[in-house]
Amino acid sequence: MDLDPILLRTFVAVTESGGFTRAAERLHLTQSAVSHQIRRLEEQLGCSLLHRTTRRLTLTEDGEDFLRHAEQILQSLDALSRRFQPSPITGVVRFGVPENFIGDRLPNLLCQFTRAFPAVRMDISVSMSMDLRQMVDADELDLAVVVALPDSTADTVLRRTRFVWVASETFDVAPGRSLPFAFFPSPCINRQIGVSALDGTDVEWHVMFTSPSPQGLNAAISAGLGITVMIEDDVLPGMRIVDGQYGLPSLPPAEFVLLRRPGGCTPAVAEFGKLVLELP
Repeated sequence: MDLDPILLRTFVAVTESGGFTRAAERLHLTQSAVSHQIRRLEEQLGCSLLHRTTRRLTLTEDGEDFLRHAEQILQSLDALSRRFQPSPITGVVRFGVPENFIGDRLPNLLCQFTRAFPAVRMDISVSMSMDLRQMVDADELDLAVVVALPDSTADTVLRRTRFVWVASETFDVAPGRSLPFAFFPSPCINRQIGVSALDGTDVEWHVMFTSPSPQGLNAAISAGLGITVMIEDDVLPGMRIVDGQYGLPSLPPAEFVLLRRPGGCTPAVAEFGKLVLELP
């Protein structure tokens, strides 16, 4: 059976508005045209969908069942139309993100955006938060997610977390010995936060491992070579938070924030920014 979507929309409009007159106004048709379409649909199906009285209009049992299917079909057709409707939005979106924000969510967001706006080209940069901030200020990026200290003047906050001291579950150091640390090279906000906190204490410490790679740093920590500063969300199995141990000072809270290029944005950048804000 090949059902006309126009008839389905008319039937749904009649049931939602509660009558032929209101459905006609909603569909910009005459009442007789709406009645004719409902009759055609019932003839095609071979059953009655509506109980008609002078006071009210109700669904038959077949009508209730048909309504559920009709709504599903129309929702699918609308989604299909949106998916393949040519978008007037074009251009380039230059987006920066730190590696610890990518996860499983960002690839799905990128796929969703490129399907919705196929004429827009994405230019993705993965780098340190402090580098990304400089790139936004230098007009090299339109949008960037960065890790930052809480700031009432900051751009939109995406997620709140905290900085923590982290070591392996097997890490230990003899009393009185210099504490070994593993950090990313400068400029790095994690390193900056850790060094600033240590400089305000009497703790004896030294940097014994530096790596620009998160994999390299994680390997060093997991091997028990030293302590580092991480976002709490990034702590892996086999690692432990050592806040308050070894004389380590407390660390501040942290935020993932969305930075925008000064001077406004294009429609493509605005649409992509909306999706980023919807990330769970």
